[in-house]
Amino acid sequence: MVRTTCGSCERVHAQITPVVAAAGAVLRVRNVDHDAELAMEYGDRVPVVVIDDEEFACWEVDDAELAAELRGE
Repeated sequence: MVRTTCGSCERVHAQITPVVAAAGAVLRVRNVDHDAELAMEYGDRVPVVVIDDEEFACWEVDDAELAAELRGE
């Protein structure tokens, strides 16, 4: 989950893109500014990484932990 003018969102997106690709997963970016329901749920609490409909991380993402989660560990 990202917002349009969120520098941290851009940074985290760039950071996790290779981790997601290496795991063979698909990275789908959802902008909360374009969805009122998501905006109510996440507000300014972005970036948020969601895996299989469960929140995995908010604001900061550890690459090793993300890779392990994507591998199902």
